Amino acid sequence: MFAWVALSLVVAWSFAGCSSAPPVPDWKLEAQGALERGAKAYLEGRTTVAEREFARARSEIAATARPDLMARAELTRCAAHTASLAFEPCTAFDALRADAPPAELAYAAYLAGTATAADAALLPPHHRALAAPDASDATVVSALQAMPDALSRQIGAAVLLQTRRASPQVIALAIDNASAQGWRRPLLAWLTIAAQRAQAAGDSAALDAARRRIALIESGG
Repeated sequence: MFAWVALSLVVAWSFAGCSSAPPVPDWKLEAQGALERGAKAYLEGRTTVAEREFARARSEIAATARPDLMARAELTRCAAHTASLAFEPCTAFDALRADAPPAELAYAAYLAGTATAADAALLPPHHRALAAPDASDATVVSALQAMPDALSRQIGAAVLLQTRRASPQVIALAIDNASAQGWRRPLLAWLTIAAQRAQAAGDSAALDAARRRIALIESGG
């Protein structure tokens, strides 16, 4: 089962409740399902499927005329991109920034690698240590290992890379995490980082090992 605890901040729709609670509207079920499938497809490298699912989610949310919910959905998409080291402006979210709650604004800053101390206080607890610029290597590695789910770990490692704090241990963790999930897109990105660092360090054995793994992904088996 795919873990989406990392997106609980941005997909803040609860389906829990007693049997007497009103039924969940179809649009919520459809939107959340599409967002989950879209993010998963993106991480797996299935871009066409991902874009189709994200478009489906937008369509469902648009029917509510709720820009705050649309902002959350766009942030979900951006989180998947960040997890894959696709560091680019989250323009669709930025267009909805005026209606985004403070927690979502803080999470957007975190994804962009620009979170302040005030932003960190609004992040999910397991991400706060990674937002602290003075955290030691041991602290951030421990925080990554303690993440409650694989996607949180992948996002956290990406933020560390973006803020120039990705140690060899962080890179190894990110590679192992993506490999265990079968997330082709972030795995290829992190193996490329590993290859570049191995080449810069003159470590031919590590470079060859990274290149063999990259070739395996690109060949598709």
